[in-house]
Amino acid sequence: MARIADVVCSAGATGFFFDDQKAIKSGAGGDGFFYVGAPATPGFRSIRQAGESISVLLLLDDGQVAWGDCASIQYSGAGGRDPLFLARDFIPVIERVVKPRLVGREPGAFRGLAAEVEELRDDGRRLHSAIRYGVSQALLDAAARSTRRLPCEVLAAEYGLRIEPRPVRIFAQSGDDRYANADKMILKGVDVLPHGLINNVPDKLGADGGRLLEYVRWLRERILRWRASEDYAPELHIDVYGTTGMIFGDDAARIGEYLAKLGEAARPFALRIEGPVDMGGREAQYARLLDIRSFLRVRGIPVGIVADEWCNSLEDIRAIADLGAVDMVQIKTPVLGGIQNSLESVLYCASRGVLAYLGGTCNETERSAQLCVHVALASRPHQMLAKPGMGTDEGIMVVRNEMGRALALLAARNGGRP
Repeated sequence: MARIADVVCSAGATGFFFDDQKAIKSGAGGDGFFYVGAPATPGFRSIRQAGESISVLLLLDDGQVAWGDCASIQYSGAGGRDPLFLARDFIPVIERVVKPRLVGREPGAFRGLAAEVEELRDDGRRLHSAIRYGVSQALLDAAARSTRRLPCEVLAAEYGLRIEPRPVRIFAQSGDDRYANADKMILKGVDVLPHGLINNVPDKLGADGGRLLEYVRWLRERILRWRASEDYAPELHIDVYGTTGMIFGDDAARIGEYLAKLGEAARPFALRIEGPVDMGGREAQYARLLDIRSFLRVRGIPVGIVADEWCNSLEDIRAIADLGAVDMVQIKTPVLGGIQNSLESVLYCASRGVLAYLGGTCNETERSAQLCVHVALASRPHQMLAKPGMGTDEGIMVVRNEMGRALALLAARNGGRP
């Protein structure tokens, strides 16, 4: 079997930007695509700055090259997550800590090598989640190449899973251009839409929630008017970044009453709200999400609650799934480190009857998105994010095409069955 002969790093760009969420939620003004004012999160030199990635290339001694991309989330340093990820700071870490562990190793067994990388330390500290994310992608690709399988086949074999011959739902996000990009999603028949990026009160939510309520009504009418057929009934999923908690004092009942209005406006389409509060810590966050979900369920209000912030590890996701605090958990792939943690999170959510959303960030790369498709095909989350970028079209293309290619190849090789 081939061995890893060398590890090479390349600094790269991502599909979006690093944004200082704390400064934005505090009301930072805009000037075109820039934000005005001083950053509020350590490590940021400006409120918005260009996203960076690191490609980790594994040179195999049979001449093949496997690779994955280290990338971190748009809102780095927020919600208990790792700090800003800059290539110049972290390429030396990969070369000093990761490379010596991998050179000379056989990559055929993904799970064991990925677990080793997950436990590596640099000066006593765990490696940045973005490093663990990108290196695990490269190891998955190397395992696939060295054994002549698709990455999803490697995962299915190592975790005892069956790949179903159908795509996973794709969830697209609009960015700030929430009207034109929603139209694109409807035209392309996206399964779940639009995210909405409701990340401040005055411009997007409204002081009493009226701006978002108006948007949901518009979105409903737009789908009904322009859908290709009555069979097209996308699920609505809107991220409010804790802003509903800001205007309603984090009061579960007041938030629940407002979400009921949104749910009524969305009918006949199912509605989920991501991040209705941000309580600033894990335990407080889970408890308040449980309060909101309980309020909705007791009153029969058909609005789903989605967790995002403070779900930063496999252990976090197990804890919130066990608690039953939400209807869905976003598994934010770069935050969890090794890509195997995302797969195991999906499987754990399914075992607890909680919907899994294999998410991530607009601030990833096409490579990380492609390998996340294989995680989705092996583990079957309820939905996965179209990424990278905020232009809608590009993320849908990358994810949909990789999924289509994989399913077509599996069918061709196996007499029409993956």
